[in-house]
Amino acid sequence: MGGAMLRGWLSLDALSRIHVVEPNPSPELAALAKAKKITLASHLERKPGEKFSAAVLAIKPQILKGEIALLRELGQSGALVLSIAAGITTKTLRARLGKEVRVVRAMPNTPGAIGQGITALYTSEDLKPRERALVETLTGTLGETLWVSAEKMMDGVTAVSGSGPAYVFLLAEALAEAAKAQGFDTATAEKLARATVSGAGALLKADKRAAGVLRQEVTSPGGTTEAALNVLMAKDGMGPLLARAVKAAAKRSKELGK
Repeated sequence: MGGAMLRGWLSLDALSRIHVVEPNPSPELAALAKAKKITLASHLERKPGEKFSAAVLAIKPQILKGEIALLRELGQSGALVLSIAAGITTKTLRARLGKEVRVVRAMPNTPGAIGQGITALYTSEDLKPRERALVETLTGTLGETLWVSAEKMMDGVTAVSGSGPAYVFLLAEALAEAAKAQGFDTATAEKLARATVSGAGALLKADKRAAGVLRQEVTSPGGTTEAALNVLMAKDGMGPLLARAVKAAAKRSKELGK
């Protein structure tokens, strides 16, 4: 996700300099550094008195907890800190960064890699309009953004939109397997499933009516779709199953923050 954000930032004129800290840079990062499009370092290098406008923590939560020195140095840089680490609370971050540091939590999702994602944002800070605009600029290259009013909602965001693309990919997998069971070869089954899922998603984005309305439109009384939905919408069907899945993901998000 950090890579997707970086690619978006490089297309912006609003950012004068981009520093990337990565002990094990990919060939892509190394090439960007060689072309002098970014400043690449294996650890945070800050000249005495140098200030940063913002710092984005694109680090897995299990690893972020151990980056004590990095967080301490960032806390002294004057930067507004934006974290995309799942589960790590602003309280935990501020304890390591410093109580005066402005902290924003963000939860993007993988469609952001093609600019089609959504990022939820939360802060307890009274950000200035220009700081809020900077946060939205940094995350807006991934797609839509929205602010939530309470930090506890970020666990739900993580479970719904953060992890949600995997649920959709699983649907495409399962649909392809079901197609193979109907006698289709693997290539045809996967093509049917992928086109159906991606096409339905595109229609859902283009048509602003409720998903339930779109579902009803394709469901003729006594038809084939209704026969399938009678299974998917049973008491033990997709609704309760997804509810349990989202609850499990939200629970894990809370655990990662401890």
